Formats: sequence, C-alpha cells, structure tokens
Amino acid sequence: MGVFGKPKQPLSKGEQDLVVSAIQKAESNTTGEIRVFMEPHCTYVDAMDRAREIFDNLEMHKTVKRNAVLVYLAYTDHQFAILGDKEIYEQAGGAAFWKEAARHLLEYLKEGKMAEGLAKCVDELGEALANHFPYDPAITKNELPDEIVFGK
Repeated sequence: MGVFGKPKQPLSKGEQDLVVSAIQKAESNTTGEIRVFMEPHCTYVDAMDRAREIFDNLEMHKTVKRNAVLVYLAYTDHQFAILGDKEIYEQAGGAAFWKEAARHLLEYLKEGKMAEGLAKCVDELGEALANHFPYDPAITKNELPDEIVFGK
C-alpha cells in the first residue's frame, strides 16, 4: 500500500460480480474461455499491442482449442482492445466481427457504463464462442480463471 492508500478500483464489488457472472454464464455454453484484464494505463500506443502481451503473459494461447478471448481495458487512458485467439478470431468472422464487438463496447464506455458494457461484450463474445465451439460434456475443465485481472 502506498503513502496515499490503496488505489481505487474502477469497478465496485457488485460491478465486478456482474462481469464475472457474465463470464461464467458465457463459458457455460462453450469450450471457449473469456478473460477481462483492466489497468489504469496502457504502456503501448496501440492497446492491441498491450492486449497481445497480456494474452501471452496469461498463457491464453495454451487453451486446447485455441479459442480464448481477452477483453483489455486501460480505464484511465480510455483505451481498450478485444483479442481472440487464432481459431475463434477466424471462425467468428474475422475483423468485421471483432470491430463490431468493439463498437458495441465503446457505446457503453462513452456513456460511463463500464461494467454493463463489459458484461454485454462478454455476452456477445460468449454467443460467438457457443456458435463455433459449443459446450462439450467431455470437456469439463475450466482452462482459465473467470475473475477479472487487475494490472497496476
């Protein structure tokens, strides 16, 4: 803890629960994995570059079906990126799908509805994952944790 106390989280406990619940619901219909990573500042000019670094650091590329998705948000810098692993990126429709998902999230962020926007984004990503990588009872392992990851 610093001299000025604990840094303020961008989401309240209830808002965090809303997002985590959306992740769990989305993942219940697919073999895919969704993670949300939030930090105040993006250390790169392009948020997608930072998202790629986080994706690798969180070992999201190691999912069995290469169908993990990262929602990255630098809340103080007002930057974000949505990054899908190779298989889900291609099967969801390529750049057009991902641009549309980003546009939807941006609408919420512009209104100051961060938690709602993240939850809706996760819902949308979960639908794409369920369409292309439906739930398989033979695969019951949750490959990646569902909680929001907060950077510094």
